[in-house]
Amino acid sequence: MGRANKVVLAYSGGVDTSVCIPYLKEEWGVKEVITLAGDLGQGEELGPIRKKALDSGAVESLVADLTEEFIRDYAFPAIQANALYENRYPLSTALARPLIAKRLVEVADEYGADAVAHGCTGKGNDQVRFDVAIAALNPNIKVLAPAREWGMSREETIAYGERFGIPSPVKKKSPYSIDKNLLGRSVEAGPLEDPWNAPLEEVYEMTKAIADTPDEPELVDIGFVKGMPTRLNGSELAPVELVSQLNDIVGRHGYGRIDMMENRLVGIKSREIYEAPALLALIHAHRDLESLTLTADVTHYKRGIEETYSQMIYNGLWYSPLKAALDSFIQTTQERVTGTVRVQLFKGNATIVGRQSDYSLYTPDLATYGAEDQFDHKAAEGFIYVWGLPTRVWSEKTRG
Repeated sequence: MGRANKVVLAYSGGVDTSVCIPYLKEEWGVKEVITLAGDLGQGEELGPIRKKALDSGAVESLVADLTEEFIRDYAFPAIQANALYENRYPLSTALARPLIAKRLVEVADEYGADAVAHGCTGKGNDQVRFDVAIAALNPNIKVLAPAREWGMSREETIAYGERFGIPSPVKKKSPYSIDKNLLGRSVEAGPLEDPWNAPLEEVYEMTKAIADTPDEPELVDIGFVKGMPTRLNGSELAPVELVSQLNDIVGRHGYGRIDMMENRLVGIKSREIYEAPALLALIHAHRDLESLTLTADVTHYKRGIEETYSQMIYNGLWYSPLKAALDSFIQTTQERVTGTVRVQLFKGNATIVGRQSDYSLYTPDLATYGAEDQFDHKAAEGFIYVWGLPTRVWSEKTRG
């Protein structure tokens, strides 16, 4: 199947993406495979991954440091949107896919490749995210997905790789499928496929078990400028450093775990475990700051936009006209979302205990019940009469 001569493959170093290299060459007649591994702050040594790609038959193995761009241009806009898929999942894994797709297309252009490839199967969401994002960025480039088509079991895939010198996993394979970056970890498969099975502690890495968390609460101040996190406990930090430090602080107190039944785009339900300590805390704090600085109508309308925005990220539509339009709306709402939120961390909880902003719409002399009260109580009677007039008329007309 001579589909392409030169292919850029999104490469993780796992069995599937490693086997993709000889498979593309032997079965589909690809002459050159260039691999691209993305450093997204997963804390993994990518040198061995680069070597493994070359040993597996790649003509060139690239490692791209994408961490800063990932946090600044993908994670932080999602925080401004309070993006939570199905009001729970902060899209830590999904947010990486449009960035990897972007880099794939750029590398393909740089190297004159006529196709890009990935190792996604036919059951997950990532295949959609990659394929649609790539099509949006370059509608003319071919997208190859060998693992979606080869029909091999896990054992057959390993055996196929061994024929081309790809070693089988030497240690006992974890029953879990794990994806990790600086924003968090997603864990599925194995015992988790039974929704009744409680996840074992071995599933978690970024967050401590409640029994192991400190016995004293900890306060952390998170500063925002125009909806973007910029400060931690008064210190101004670059995006990557801020998220990294907050992961440690929040994870130490056991906050950031999610166990949910998730509706995948391909139509099936999946049991997913997520860890996203910093990201969840930042969204929690950002939403609270908005409640102080945005008017009621903007706040309420934005909630619906946030749900749509989250679905678009989850469904692979980061590069789309509607997403761009929603970005414009969200950026406009963030002009005055500047201030500090104080969060108390204790035994798996992150509780907002304070917030302040120069753009606060809270007016003490209107809100107080003390002697300083400036609210005109007499105005309430007329307001209530007019507000309730439609209900009054309806009641009069419908009473028997």
